[in-house]
Amino acid sequence: MNDEQRERYARHIRLDEIGEEGQEKLLSSRVLIVGAGGLGSPIAMYLAAAGVGTIGIVDDDNVDLTNLQRQIIHTTQSIGTPKTLSARERIEKLNPEIFVNTYCLRIDSENVKSIFEKYDFVLDATDNFETKFLVNDTCVEMGKPFSHGGIVRFRGQLMTYVPGEGPCYRCIFEEPPEPGAVPSCHEVGVIGSICGMIGSMQSMEAVKYLLGIGNLLTGQLLTLDALTMEIRKIPFPKRNVNCRACGKKSL
Repeated sequence: MNDEQRERYARHIRLDEIGEEGQEKLLSSRVLIVGAGGLGSPIAMYLAAAGVGTIGIVDDDNVDLTNLQRQIIHTTQSIGTPKTLSARERIEKLNPEIFVNTYCLRIDSENVKSIFEKYDFVLDATDNFETKFLVNDTCVEMGKPFSHGGIVRFRGQLMTYVPGEGPCYRCIFEEPPEPGAVPSCHEVGVIGSICGMIGSMQSMEAVKYLLGIGNLLTGQLLTLDALTMEIRKIPFPKRNVNCRACGKKSL
């Protein structure tokens, strides 16, 4: 690291768990964020501030006025701009040494592997079940660790999958719910702060994995109710042998 980097990341370097060696690991790491909305905004900001060297951002949407109540990476001036480009511009202002890859598209079975293969860790910051299951199934197949996050109203949840260390998202939830069975944030609303709370936790999971420190949320689901500030950790079985994604894999 050069002197400017040592000054920028001084508070990291002073942590025994990180130090210069850990900061250099972050600078050489590559993380992909799927979704540049409520969860993706704080994830991207904190990973960029932390010095994760390469950040990929996937989103096919443009910024609109209703996003700004919670999607803090975007600004009023960003309205009408692709979210990936808006996010990259904000990251570059925060930390110009971070390299940002943008994918202004929706991931699908045709393109997902070619995107995921470039990254060390994936963050599911999406708002639909189809994409969440695609992220899970692809990461399981490719042996990629990822963090799942979900939010609605005043509640949020997250879990982390690491190959060989616990069940995957499909082990627990099995199949996407029927259309309309689970209300969306568009239908019932969401408080902006819960996005920051869950997204920040997801960014912490990524940092811990990249540095090999702490305890990850593998084998358990963390739930948070912002109205009561009740946090629960729900333990999962080690594996679901009937899981269509990882049931035949050694866990």
